[in-house]
Amino acid sequence: MSRVLISAAELAESLEAGKPPLVLDCRARLGEPGAGRRLWEAGHIPTSQHLDLDRDLAGPPGEGGRHPLPERNAFTAFVQRLGITPVTPVVVVDDMGGQLAAARAWWMLFCWAGHPDVRLLDGGLRAWQEAGGPLVLGQEPAPEPATWQPCFDDEAWVDADAVLAGGDLKVDARSLERFRGEAEPIDPVAGHIPGAVCRPSAANLTEAGRFKAADTLDAELPRADAVVAYCGSGVTACHNILAYAIAGRPLPRLYGGSWSEWIRDPSRPLVRG
Repeated sequence: MSRVLISAAELAESLEAGKPPLVLDCRARLGEPGAGRRLWEAGHIPTSQHLDLDRDLAGPPGEGGRHPLPERNAFTAFVQRLGITPVTPVVVVDDMGGQLAAARAWWMLFCWAGHPDVRLLDGGLRAWQEAGGPLVLGQEPAPEPATWQPCFDDEAWVDADAVLAGGDLKVDARSLERFRGEAEPIDPVAGHIPGAVCRPSAANLTEAGRFKAADTLDAELPRADAVVAYCGSGVTACHNILAYAIAGRPLPRLYGGSWSEWIRDPSRPLVRG
């Protein structure tokens, strides 16, 4: 497993090097289309390119959930527009410790598309600013397009039928209140998939918004021979997958449709409490 985190100091040094990484700003707010763009325009890491959760990291919402995986050809065209190749180091960043939506970008590039060098800025924008890193305004020059054809690993994710039929441990990244069905501010039905356990993505982070140490994560993350990660729409679930990577554990597969797809079929079972 290659390194999946980069510190603010390391990023600052690499941006001054002869071959700097491509920095992708993945900030988002669920239910607020365009919020990530506005945040990027209000100040971003120099040279960083804006990624939009709804446009770039998901297909159209519908029967597949709120943030289904995009079609492979659409994501290929997107990474080509960004100039990404297998020898392009990539750093993904947000302002929620990776939860919205840098971990999703990491998963799509590293786990699904097979890019060998994708790292998440540990602590995000907060860590960058605390380390004295500047934020800049204005547009950034568009990267030179590339012709990379990712070799997608469709074994890295599962669909609803596989979740329904499989015996994998299902790990839910939503809050405990949403998992129990005590509160559901986003989706029309509350509860969780039968047999699932709750591991809120926020539990992967320290109070400073950085990932916990590898041995701490290894001790805390649910154990099973095979794990499927899910959440509300397949975004924060990727944060748990990244935590498994930091812990040096085998990576869970992603249920991309997650709860927002699961509840679209009333015949699928669910649990409250």
